Amino acid sequence: MATPDLDPARTLALRDALAAWYAAARRPLPWRLDPTPWRVWVSEIMCQQTQVATVVPYFHRFLAAFPDVRALAAAPEADVLALWAGLGYYRRCRNLQAGAREVVARHDGRIPADLDALLALPGVGRYTAGAIASIAFGLPAPLVDGNVARVLSRLSAQTEPVDSTAGARLQWALAEALLDPRDPSRHNQALMELGALVCTPRAPRCADCPLAPSCAARALGAPEAYPVKRPKRAPAAVRAVCGLARRPDGAVLLARRPDDALLGGLWELPGDDHPADTPAPAALGAAFRARLGVSPVVGPHLADVDHVFTHRRLRLSVHAVALPDPAAPAPPPSWYTDLRWVAPDALASLPLSRLTQKVLTATGVRP
Repeated sequence: MATPDLDPARTLALRDALAAWYAAARRPLPWRLDPTPWRVWVSEIMCQQTQVATVVPYFHRFLAAFPDVRALAAAPEADVLALWAGLGYYRRCRNLQAGAREVVARHDGRIPADLDALLALPGVGRYTAGAIASIAFGLPAPLVDGNVARVLSRLSAQTEPVDSTAGARLQWALAEALLDPRDPSRHNQALMELGALVCTPRAPRCADCPLAPSCAARALGAPEAYPVKRPKRAPAAVRAVCGLARRPDGAVLLARRPDDALLGGLWELPGDDHPADTPAPAALGAAFRARLGVSPVVGPHLADVDHVFTHRRLRLSVHAVALPDPAAPAPPPSWYTDLRWVAPDALASLPLSRLTQKVLTATGVRP
């Protein structure tokens, strides 16, 4: 593996070039304009596996509702999930609230300015701890996220897969060696910004890169060959069924998923997996009996909705259903944790997954 020249003079030149570029090119993101520990923490959790452009409006709404760690710690989980709905990866949201409660209980509501204490918080790994420590507190803590990994792997032409244990170790070692102790906040944000704006996965803008003269991948003429990653498994194809039950007044029957399930705590049209050897109406009837304790009359097929999770490619078959007693929800179900008739104009008050939002749109419940 080729490595950049990291003698003191060269390292200083790389840091200075990166800092100068960042001063001229950085985006005025809301958490950068006021980088308090709370705002940095929220932004870093939201930005995990989510595009910045998507995060910004969520960030503003979330901070308006929960302006500090105590506000989030005291909020009902349902309210928090409702504001998060659409961002996906809901475990991030639950961990953020659990971390807020831990800060209130153990640190008197003050986010700790200590790397080990940050790492002890739920949902805070090495990257997030490094981001909070360096950006909010100015501590000399390195960080490696997807953008930084791309920059560092190209800078060094790293042949070890970045998603392997050995490859990750090399990434963190290089990040630490390059870290600018004069301004860790600026340095780490500059690396992330460089990966987001210039050192992009496809068609990197090498001519605009401040690190180009030292980039081993560019010297090899193959920047897009990096980062090297292990082969990915294709998402498993799965099928499921769900039922749309409506009252004469237009209210829709929704069920709340268990907290420990995929999309836990979110509301959906009741349903379950669709075994390959079972017709969809029969599978849906079995799902209602097992999970709600009622036997529906399964009506016509309404829509098929496709949705991709990290490791699953789902096709959801939606059918109309009628219940024996549409006036009230069934008794407490055996799998779902709650059941509720919801008027269409009240849907926004519940935490709905993006999948459920797509189903409601496909069936005309929600425009």
